[in-house]
Amino acid sequence: MKFISTWTPRPETRKAAIENFLAGKAAPPAGVTTLGRWHKADGSGGFTLYESDSAEAIYELAAFWSQFMDVVIAPVIEDAAAGPTLTKLFKS
Repeated sequence: MKFISTWTPRPETRKAAIENFLAGKAAPPAGVTTLGRWHKADGSGGFTLYESDSAEAIYELAAFWSQFMDVVIAPVIEDAAAGPTLTKLFKS
């Protein structure tokens, strides 16, 4: 299952978040694969796409980074998976 994470560093913990990122602590825990990470051009946060079959591993990831930033993680599906459901529900 894929999960999208949006993150916004808090001013008082921004330096610590950057230090952890540069120290290699951005690698996710076992059971989570990072598919891509994008930083907003203004430095105010970003987005990360993960893949995992473990809600516990996703929680571990969020729990670690939530001490430095506001983190929101939601499961997502791709268009190819959403299309059949939308067709079924909204077919005229």
